[in-house]
Amino acid sequence: MSSAGTPRGFTLTRDLRAPRHQVFRAWTEPEHLAWFYNPAMPMPTTPIEVDLRVGGTWRQQMVVTEDLQYPTGGVYLEIVPDERLVFRWGAAGGWPDLSGPREQEAPVVTLELRDTPEGTRLELGVAFSDHLDDEEVRSLIEGGTRDGWGATIDRVALSTALTSA
Repeated sequence: MSSAGTPRGFTLTRDLRAPRHQVFRAWTEPEHLAWFYNPAMPMPTTPIEVDLRVGGTWRQQMVVTEDLQYPTGGVYLEIVPDERLVFRWGAAGGWPDLSGPREQEAPVVTLELRDTPEGTRLELGVAFSDHLDDEEVRSLIEGGTRDGWGATIDRVALSTALTSA
């Protein structure tokens, strides 16, 4: 499926002026996850759901345009409080679709949090499944996945977990 020269993912890094525990809360507590939404669109009324345990899910409604809305989130694969969060990105019936065998095709997102003198370095890696061929991966990355995640994590500083503490 994949050749040695095709990148199977990407990594994005942001430095935040907040301690790791606040950044971790921004990613894991429903009351602090509104930063994930596109600020140019109306706020969804569907509640954000988080079951923070390995095998548990995170789910929230994304509004891209008035005509394009879908659930997204993930299934937690690894949780190390204040340090690391790994999840299979998507939602059953959403995007990426985690229904049935499609779950194995979903990207895996790894969030690493490290102390810096100014706060926290957030490193987010997205790895695409070997179930996808090279062209599918290229299309996903170039079609907006990297830019979308970049814009999304640029907004994490707006989380109430960071601004209210």
